[in-house]
Amino acid sequence: MYEAHFGLQEAPFALTPNTRYFLRAPSHGDALELLLVALKEREGFIKISGEVGTGKTLLCRLLLNELEPIAHTAYIPNPQLTPDTLYEAVAEELGVELSGCGNAHQVLKAINEKLIARAMEQKPVVLVIDEAQAMPEETIEALRLLTNLETESVRLLQVVLFGQPELDVLLRKQSLRQLNQRITFHYRLAPLDRNSVAQYLRHRLAQAGYNGADLFAPSALRLISRASGGIPRLVNILAHKSMLAAWGRGDRLIERGHAIQAIRDTESARMPGLIGRWL
Repeated sequence: MYEAHFGLQEAPFALTPNTRYFLRAPSHGDALELLLVALKEREGFIKISGEVGTGKTLLCRLLLNELEPIAHTAYIPNPQLTPDTLYEAVAEELGVELSGCGNAHQVLKAINEKLIARAMEQKPVVLVIDEAQAMPEETIEALRLLTNLETESVRLLQVVLFGQPELDVLLRKQSLRQLNQRITFHYRLAPLDRNSVAQYLRHRLAQAGYNGADLFAPSALRLISRASGGIPRLVNILAHKSMLAAWGRGDRLIERGHAIQAIRDTESARMPGLIGRWL
């Protein structure tokens, strides 16, 4: 829509999790580094949590890309499954033949055989679960039993859980204490600070083909940073709407007025009552 007006090759603030747009901001870069180190050390359970819109799914996709050459991966994007369906989903991801399996015990046995075969290839197997806060309790317990599959010297399956803060609350339940005790590393994604928001906008614009001077005036940056609370998804929405407002007026620089218009048009933006002071 406004790409040609600003000298862009594509839309810079789409909400789809495109790994090319990943910015190694302090929190997100640290989370990725922790994941890679922990998986290299063959740790069992790793948990990454964060508020809605902080970039968990993007980080999840990036992790899968990083692991592709060095590990076998299984990815479950929607874990709101029964225990039996979870086993079937994991088996499908690992390429397990289930035609002769009539019950959950046989499915687990087939998965175990596949994991042992993978271990012989000297490549770890990593199960990555997104939106893990949606897992029913009985499915979480089934997941714990799945990780009991190991030899005397090798952990056959590592698990990475990505979820909203509700996942932390869920795992603190007494009934799930056995799994919670197995989580050896946990990282909570933090929102972007003001400097990181500015970096984030520049990075996405550059990835979209922009190579000119800063498009966002400092006053617009401040408003977007404050109104978004540093949540990347909200930063994207406000930046996109600000650029639309500037394009609609034929302006080449996104200024405070454009950002205010974007904030007024976004119900989830923070501090709407302060906008009047910024005019």
